[in-house]
Amino acid sequence: MKRIHVGTSAPKYQSGKWTWEEKTQSLRFQPYSDLEDANERFIDTNGFKFLRTINQEEELIFRQVFARPITSYDGDTVVLNDVRDLVLFMMPHEFLSTMFVEFMHRPAVHRLLHALIIYFEHFLRMVEFLLIRRDELAGNMAQVQSEQTNELKRIFSCNLSHFRMLVARNYSLIVMGESDMQKFYHTKPVVNISSTIKDRGFHEHFLAVATQIIWITMHRRAYFIIEMEMNRLFRSEHFLMNRTQYPNFSTVERSLLYGRNSKIFNCRVQNSPMIQELQHVADEDMPILWIGERRYRGNDQRIASVEMEYLIPEAQLHLVDISHGILGHPKNLYNTILSLDWPSVRFANYSEQHDPFNLLRQPSIKLPNINELQMRKMAKQYDQFYKVFRIYETFSHQTLSNWKNRDNIINYYCSGGILKNIYVRCEEQLTTVEERPDVAKIVTNYFDVIFRLRKKKESNMTFAGYKKKGTDYFFN
Repeated sequence: MKRIHVGTSAPKYQSGKWTWEEKTQSLRFQPYSDLEDANERFIDTNGFKFLRTINQEEELIFRQVFARPITSYDGDTVVLNDVRDLVLFMMPHEFLSTMFVEFMHRPAVHRLLHALIIYFEHFLRMVEFLLIRRDELAGNMAQVQSEQTNELKRIFSCNLSHFRMLVARNYSLIVMGESDMQKFYHTKPVVNISSTIKDRGFHEHFLAVATQIIWITMHRRAYFIIEMEMNRLFRSEHFLMNRTQYPNFSTVERSLLYGRNSKIFNCRVQNSPMIQELQHVADEDMPILWIGERRYRGNDQRIASVEMEYLIPEAQLHLVDISHGILGHPKNLYNTILSLDWPSVRFANYSEQHDPFNLLRQPSIKLPNINELQMRKMAKQYDQFYKVFRIYETFSHQTLSNWKNRDNIINYYCSGGILKNIYVRCEEQLTTVEERPDVAKIVTNYFDVIFRLRKKKESNMTFAGYKKKGTDYFFN
């Protein structure tokens, strides 16, 4: 029988239904114990069934075994690793392999997912803008478009292509097997033969997981638009599924969303839209390819804003009033499956004047200067000799082992295993005699952890550190 203490182990996400009891004349909440037949149990992504919700037993197992510990850096804030761990817990069994789990924990994959989140944040805003403009231009009270409106649309399209270039840059490094991604390269090192079937399955799994990560990060909205655009980016339009839920865009709307570099050729010679962005890069956009690698030095305000949005850590986005979905929000405002808990938001007393996390305000598109494209062509560029370096929390072998044996761990605890939280461990230590470290050792270990976290925090005071000719510079 499970020993689960009501306290820190109490479920945050209540999955069930309310029923009326005639005897007590009151409502009673019945939690789901088995969701196999429930309609809300699964969601289909590219032909794979991901869990849409979890029951209370699975929630307790996830929080105590698989979730990111509170002792990690920014443990009280929702970051990309939290969303990744949740999706890994909800993904199908056939995804569980040592190679794939290790791939999802690599820094290069983290940078790709981070760039995808930024891109879809702006892409969904552009889709909403197009749908509003479609309604304004239709009907008897249709508005007349001016040349300035068309010029603003061209600027919006160019700005969206900048984030698409960041995604393409990070994805190309993975495809080419640069640095630590050589292990996941699709060809064998000696015979130089591609593992086509294995690589295709690996790519399908990553694409499905990335779609789920983006969807959860974007507050679980616009799922079919995210799925359609994700498949278009990585596959091209020849391989899009014909689903009635996908929106239909006109030729003008497609040119605005997909950019001027998007071309459709025969399927045998077609490149993905990301590769097309890298094949035709304007001279004034070349510094974008170095964002995250070298510090930009110039007076182009557009590149400086893209660099700031890309380099700022998730936990510090609210300091510059930038929204990337749920990233950077306090974790106490969300339940275990990272759905917003509106009662917690109401108790936080946010308002239109005090809304640092964009929970009440609607994220919108800022109107640029009408002559922004001409000004960017006249911008000056200087020599770049500051190298940006990033800090990542390393993963342990125990973490990979837990994810690989995820189903076995869940079955063990669901069949009678004991979830030992802090209360159960304290009870066992009081009743049993075991060798314990002395107080001085405990205090030393505590200060080691605090020093490690403070050191990371100091090195991330702004958004990055810069390295010049072997000397480290920290801008605090």
